Parts: sequence; structure tokens; C-alpha cells
Amino acid sequence: MNVLFICSGNSRFGIIPFIKTQGDSLKREGVNIEYFPIKGKGIVGYFKNIKKLKKKIIQGDYDVLHAHYGLCGWISRLTFTGIPIVVSFMGDDLLGDADKKGKKNISDFLFIPLNQLLQFFIDFSIVKSKNLSKKIIFKNKMKIIPNGVDLDIFAPMNKIKAKKKLNLKQNQKYILFIADTSIANKNFPLLYEALTYIKDAKLLTPYPIDHNEVPIYLNATDILVLTSFQEGSPNIIKEAMACNCPIIATDAGDVKDVIQGTQGCHITSYNPRDLAECIKKTLRYSQNTNGREHIQHLKIQIIAKKIVTIYQNIVKRKK
Repeated sequence: MNVLFICSGNSRFGIIPFIKTQGDSLKREGVNIEYFPIKGKGIVGYFKNIKKLKKKIIQGDYDVLHAHYGLCGWISRLTFTGIPIVVSFMGDDLLGDADKKGKKNISDFLFIPLNQLLQFFIDFSIVKSKNLSKKIIFKNKMKIIPNGVDLDIFAPMNKIKAKKKLNLKQNQKYILFIADTSIANKNFPLLYEALTYIKDAKLLTPYPIDHNEVPIYLNATDILVLTSFQEGSPNIIKEAMACNCPIIATDAGDVKDVIQGTQGCHITSYNPRDLAECIKKTLRYSQNTNGREHIQHLKIQIIAKKIVTIYQNIVKRKK
């Protein structure tokens, strides 16, 4: 089976790491994956790629077009090639991108309806979490499939060795925030204010970093903190679970479901004092979690098989 991934090409790392990871996992299942990275931003920037994409599709022999994010789905549809289209909706394409107060941006009032309209013109929707599934109109053409985790790459390692690799002090406590602090939806000011109540820990904000360094940070740190207003199914949470790293997060996306019942992992409110107290308690706990046990169902191989089944069913229906 030949599948073309249509995705953003604006990342400094080229193909976004979690999309590349999914592509690699599908290759191991016998699917031939090729990529069409979109250069440009916004509707105008994306739509300029339609002609190039159509040429790529005509030259290839694809059974399925798999678009990642709503706008990629639109340019796939507007090539009018007749090839089945699967769209993975990630989060902000259906929920919007919150401002610093947690409210929708003006642009969301265009993009959210546009991406919901797209559902009428594609063959199947993949969403990453239950909250996103509520935005899908055709439930019979939708499946909730979170991004998988490569448990060979994201695995527990000796904390002393991890700290040495990052040149961190062995006797220092560290808090990790691994997102773009300038993105309003990530709500970094909440953590920044909470840290005014904490004296015995240092903050690490390494973004942007190579994806291969992420497991080292997760093993070197004492807590991963996520303070987002909204999410779909954040990969960093599952990756932290795979490394048995303690997590404190706001109730965004599927985070509560993923970490539920995991020792050392907690949901916090949007009050900086509450977050600070939660961090203090977790630092006192000062042990790794059993998170890895709780995400075995999210192994990258298991997720890949589910996606292959979707491809196969769509191709059969088209014949």
C-alpha cells in the first residue's frame, strides 16, 4: 500500500517529529510512506501548494492521502484527484488556539468552522482524544487514535547519567517545561508565577530541542509541568509516562485520562498557588512513577496497526 503524508514543512526539524515517528512505524508494518511537506503559513501560504501537491499525486501511485491537520486536508481535497483522504485532526484545528486569557482567537472563528466543513469532503477522520471527537460530525467515519509512543526510544534511564549528559547538577531539583513559552495557549505565565513560591528547584525550558534529546531531559528532571489551556492528546505527556517521569498538568485534552491512577502524576488547577503546592508535594515524593505500565496500549506498533486497518477499509470501499 502506498500512502502520501501531507503535513507542515515549516518545522525547524523538517517533518514534525511525531508525524515522522508515525510514518516510520507504518513503514515497519509494510506501508510505503512518502511525504509532501507544505511550505508556507496561513490559508494563503498553504493553498499555494495545491498545484505542486497535485503534480506529486499524479506522478505517484498512491492508495491513500493522509493529511495531518485540517488545512493540509483542505489542500489535499482541492487537488480533486479522487484518491481517498484521511485527515488526522490534532487539536487546535478543531478547538482553536487560546489566547493568554484562555479565550479563542479571532482567527479561530474562521478556522474551526472551516475544518468542520472539511469533514463533508473526506473519507475518514482520525482524532487524538475524546474532546476532539465531539467536534466530528460523522461519527461512523471517525476513530479516536492518539499518537503512539516509541517505547524503545522513550524509556527509563539512570538519572545520574541523564544529568551528566545535560551538564546538570546532581544535587539540584529540576522542573521541566518543554513547550514554546511564547505560545499563549501553553500558558507558561502560570508556571512562572507558581515558581515564585518555590525556592528549591530550577526550571528547564529547553524548547526547541532535537526530538532525540527529549527522553534525556525527561529522565534527568524531577517533574514535567504542562499548563496549557487546551490540548488534543499532547505527546509530551505520553513520552513522560514512558520514561516514568512525574507529571503535573492542567486538565487539558486527554491528559487526565492518560495519567489517571499513576503515582506521582497529578492534575492541577489554573491557580498558581495550587500549582506551586502540587509541585512542592511532588518534589518531596522524589521518586519515579509507574507511568510506563499505564501506556502499554499506546505502543507505536499497536497504533500503527490501527491506522493500517483504516487504510485497508477505505481502499476496499473505494473499489
